[in-house]
Amino acid sequence: MNIAISDSWVENHPVTQQDKAAMAAMRAIVEPNKGRMQGTAARAAFDGIMSRVKAPSGVTFHEDKLGEVSGWWCRPANIQPGKAIVHLHGGWFNWGSAQAFRHLVGHIAAQTQVEAFIPEYRLAPEHPFPAAIEDAQSCYRELANRGTPLIALTGDSAGGGLALSLLAMATKSVFSNGVIPVGAVVLSPVTDLTLSGQSWQSRAAADPYFIQSQAAGLVKAYLAGTNPNNPLASPLYGNLAGLPPIRIHVGDDEVLLDDSRRYVEQAIEAGVDAKLDVWEGMSHGFLGGIGNFNASAQVLEAIGEFLAEKFAQSKP
Repeated sequence: MNIAISDSWVENHPVTQQDKAAMAAMRAIVEPNKGRMQGTAARAAFDGIMSRVKAPSGVTFHEDKLGEVSGWWCRPANIQPGKAIVHLHGGWFNWGSAQAFRHLVGHIAAQTQVEAFIPEYRLAPEHPFPAAIEDAQSCYRELANRGTPLIALTGDSAGGGLALSLLAMATKSVFSNGVIPVGAVVLSPVTDLTLSGQSWQSRAAADPYFIQSQAAGLVKAYLAGTNPNNPLASPLYGNLAGLPPIRIHVGDDEVLLDDSRRYVEQAIEAGVDAKLDVWEGMSHGFLGGIGNFNASAQVLEAIGEFLAEKFAQSKP
């Protein structure tokens, strides 16, 4: 079942036969473990999956700190000075590390020829909300204070939701030292921690990774009693007026499909330059299949074109 393409802000990308075959092979491997990754015990396995992303050529990686937050820089050979990307990694707020995501983010950096920093934000349940968004804010503030005039935000999954929350904060708060993000690109963001999107039902069978009860447990550990409607936790419930341009990419076979669709719909209604790209036949995290999926290469190209355009249009 596909989203009805009646709105100009949605673009549906048909699946190729090559991607269909590659996705079928991937599903045969991952579906037997659908919904089984639970709590902190899943961290090592999750990092192992992300560490297998093909390394980009011409990109170097090193650990650093922005303020008090550790993380990893991904630096292409010919970086453009005065520009930076902050990428918030995925993992349902309970899993993931900057080191494990460095190859994925390295591809984004290489495509844009802009250095990217991945914060090692604190994870739940040891550090529940708002620890993660506070760390993201701290990194952005430090970059702005260092005199980086042009900053873009990217993120995936839970990190995509964090990136959208940070986008609102950096646009509307004084902490950013007047440095407004040039734009944001997020992949399959978690925007609604009430888990009320219709795709939790309509894509329940199609999604090879997640089930709602699994996500509910991870979200509970993250929120630790915070109202899931809090805009800093669920950017879908924030005031989206005045935000910089936003692009969202999501697979059509994801329980998180509606988190993307509803967010972009509300952004458009608020007057934001926003667009949703839906990739038919693709599951969550398909960008990590670089080298295996045509769709992954197309998304990388689209990210590079969009960010290059927004960096060029913005003046320090």
